[in-house]
Amino acid sequence: MERLILEVEALRFLEQEGLRVLKSSLVQDEEEAVIAAKEIGFPVALKLLSPELIHKTEAEGVRVDLRNEREVRKAYRRLIETFHASHPEGELEGVMIQETGEGTEVIVGALLDPQFGPVIMFGLGGIFVEVLGDVSFRIVPIEKKDAQDMIQEIKGFPILQGIRGKDRGVDLRSLEDLLLKISDLIERYPAIVEMDINPAFASPKGYAICDARIRIRRGGSHHVL
Repeated sequence: MERLILEVEALRFLEQEGLRVLKSSLVQDEEEAVIAAKEIGFPVALKLLSPELIHKTEAEGVRVDLRNEREVRKAYRRLIETFHASHPEGELEGVMIQETGEGTEVIVGALLDPQFGPVIMFGLGGIFVEVLGDVSFRIVPIEKKDAQDMIQEIKGFPILQGIRGKDRGVDLRSLEDLLLKISDLIERYPAIVEMDINPAFASPKGYAICDARIRIRRGGSHHVL
């Protein structure tokens, strides 16, 4: 039996394990949303949390770049109205308020391969991974050289370097550190059967995880999360 850990809980777990995540807060009403947005600092994003909304963007479950209290209130009301209109009987866990990420979107994934065991994946995130499938894989555990190779062998590597000197490249060492930490996490928590970090934002300042999903085995000695 398996359990899917979504958004807030997954981000909290990753942060506890020493990974950098975007500041986030789960709220249950409009006033809480405004308070959380002010505490996090504008601009912020709002995301509906519901088991029925796995792909939130496609379901109109996300509002981004909200720059003041008025925009947060308007976005919150619209999100709630849209959800109840499309899912009259749906379960709504709340709305996540999150700081705005900056940089290039990347994806880091992990899964249990029937033949090779745990493997880790890296690539450009967002539309790049959906359209181009530009990713690299390694068997866990990986070492620093493996992390470097994973980053450099994707076709989109020049984007991370900074194209033609116009854009400053991202902090590649921080991406290597992210891959090494995820590899270590998969080793230490054998209950994890799948992990999807998409996106994490990579910039000259480092990385920050925006969204994450973790699937774990439940019961027995594997129930470690």
